[in-house]
Formats: sequence, structure tokens, C-alpha cells
Amino acid sequence: MAWIVLVLSGLLETAWAVSLDRSAGFSRPLPSIIFVVTLVASMAGLAYALREIPVGTGYAVWVGIGAVGTALVGMLALGESASLPRILCLLLVVAGVVGLKLFH
Repeated sequence: MAWIVLVLSGLLETAWAVSLDRSAGFSRPLPSIIFVVTLVASMAGLAYALREIPVGTGYAVWVGIGAVGTALVGMLALGESASLPRILCLLLVVAGVVGLKLFH
């Protein structure tokens, strides 16, 4: 169960990062509210998962999921560059996250 919560919390990290960008410095109410709610939920999920998963592994997996998810949203929905080197770097992050799970 801890791993499922950790993955969901990583996805929520993507949501809060994108919401933070969309909030325009907290000047837009709806993205600002989404940011706060998803940030708190993401942190709570991480805290829950770390009761069973070592902090080094859990935090790295959480950050990796959030970083890859945020970069993909940027590329697919926000017009950021989807160059081959960027995609290869994201694949390296994914490989690292998978490796941490496999060798936990």
C-alpha cells in the first residue's frame, strides 16, 4: 500500500508544480487553491509512505515521478521543447526510479 500511495503522491507533485506555474505568482485564485490542496495531499502521502519505505528511496522516487510528470506536462500541454536529448534524460530519471524500486 505504501508504494501505491507514494506513486499517487508523486503524481500529485506534478499537479502542484503545474498549478504553481499556472497561479502566476498566486495572483489567480483557482490554480492557487489547487496548488495548496495538491501540495498538502502530496506531502501527506509522502509522509505516510515513508513509514514503510526508507526515506532515501521514497523521496527519490517521489521527486522522480514529480519531475518526469511535470516535464511531460510541460512538453505535451504547455509547449515546452520535446527534443530527443530532453526525452532521453527523462528516460534516465525513469530508469533510476525503477532501479530504486527494484533494488529497495
